[in-house]
Amino acid sequence: MSLTAVEQYLGTLPAITTSEHFGYKFFFYGAEQVLPFVTIALADNEHDQVSRLDRDGIFRLNIGVSRATFQQLFPDETTAWDYTALNSFMPHPHYAAQHFICILNPEGPHLAAATGYIAEAYGIAKKRFDKKHTADH
Repeated sequence: MSLTAVEQYLGTLPAITTSEHFGYKFFFYGAEQVLPFVTIALADNEHDQVSRLDRDGIFRLNIGVSRATFQQLFPDETTAWDYTALNSFMPHPHYAAQHFICILNPEGPHLAAATGYIAEAYGIAKKRFDKKHTADH
């Protein structure tokens, strides 16, 4: 259910393009598809098995938020994370340095929070796109 809700929400955002590779869905602002602002991991692959996405119906939502949001969510860098835990926000297991957060199968209040973080990530991606295209002209 939450995967459908996330994909429906992403579908409401203008100027989104997508691609799929290696069991991931990538969501970009604009057609260039350089840096996704959201990814949805639907399956394990040879490079990423930390969330055990081989479990039936399990997916990981990855969202690129601002540095401030990331630091607010995760002020303690020494926390050990269980990347198989459902419905819990965590730093991304591989892209935390780029301020990506993740959550497996968000539900209830965490699903609502996830859409807020997606909106933030969308705004960051749009601003980056607009800045690049303004500089090009």
